[in-house]
Amino acid sequence: MTDATVTPGSQSALRQANERRVVDVLRRDGTRTQAELARATGLSAASVSNIVRGLRAAGTVSVRDTASNGRRARAVTLLRPPGTVLAVDFGADHVAVGVGDSDGNLLAREEIGYDVAADPARSVRRAAWLAETTLQRARIDLRTVSSAVASIPGPLDPGTGEVGAISCVPRWAGFRPAEALAERLGVPVAAENDANLAALAEGRRGAGEGAEHLIHLVIGEGVGAGIVLSGELFRGAGGTAGEIGHIALDPRGQVCRCGNRGCLETFVGARYLLAMLPRNSEVARGPGGPRVTDVVAAARTGDPGCRRIIAEAGTALGQGMAIVANLFNPERVTLGGGLAEAGDLLLEPMRRAMELGSLSGALRDLTLVSGSLGRDASLYGALWTASRVAR
Repeated sequence: MTDATVTPGSQSALRQANERRVVDVLRRDGTRTQAELARATGLSAASVSNIVRGLRAAGTVSVRDTASNGRRARAVTLLRPPGTVLAVDFGADHVAVGVGDSDGNLLAREEIGYDVAADPARSVRRAAWLAETTLQRARIDLRTVSSAVASIPGPLDPGTGEVGAISCVPRWAGFRPAEALAERLGVPVAAENDANLAALAEGRRGAGEGAEHLIHLVIGEGVGAGIVLSGELFRGAGGTAGEIGHIALDPRGQVCRCGNRGCLETFVGARYLLAMLPRNSEVARGPGGPRVTDVVAAARTGDPGCRRIIAEAGTALGQGMAIVANLFNPERVTLGGGLAEAGDLLLEPMRRAMELGSLSGALRDLTLVSGSLGRDASLYGALWTASRVAR
């Protein structure tokens, strides 16, 4: 038996190809001895032994002593597929990168503050640099990355991969982040809306676990929702399903960035909430300017103005979600984003408004809770999605 013929390329590429052959046999046939692996792959016994040694060191396979035809042998069992996946989370004011194993479990994470909204091309270059830096610090070779998923704070056309015109990163309109990032990293990249990824993560391992019909809200600069129906992500025909921030609540309200008046976003989006703060309030005069998390912290300590702001935001959210509950009849609604940290200060007025605006049958089996994965929900969702793509 001889190893595969060496074609133009590196020895590392040849070793990876031979490693995949061994893993494919184990995935297909289950536990096999090293001798059986050599026969099934056409590789030499020495090559199989070296490959198994490397896979064992990486935690990909287990090896135990056994017997075959009366002779001592080494039985090899696949524990998990080899390889690494990558998640890139583009927030409005930061870029975060997560490195995961082939099952989507987080191995390393890095984040930097960055004005993502200003320039998509520069943001992608910065994200590629951060991804390479994160891999280097974790001592993981970029060549082991099998797939990557980018989380984008806006709707994406499922056919073209282009960012939609209405988002909290308007300069990204028409930009194709997956293509740009794949060109930089040299690995396959898919892009997905941040709320969709957060919904998948909360449903898999967070506050939405066990729910077949789940809606996860992400409340930040805007308001987006990831919709999971019968366990599957619902994107809509053009990828704009879940843009609930543009449900019209008041035809005479403020003009929204989408061009309509009185959208839900104009009641709960970060800049609208912060504009409600009295100029002479302690929160408004904080160093660096106020943030939603500052409003939440003040409300929790009893500040009456901040409590009022959050209560009114909860009422508006409830009015919007009453419509969504009537349409989709979810069994669970989870909330993410800085405003969700207000807990019952936000959830109670939201529940009351939903009770007034929803059919009783739509609320009978519905549970409303804060998400449990925090600001990394989209990152976890991207890792998990990347791990599925890799398989």
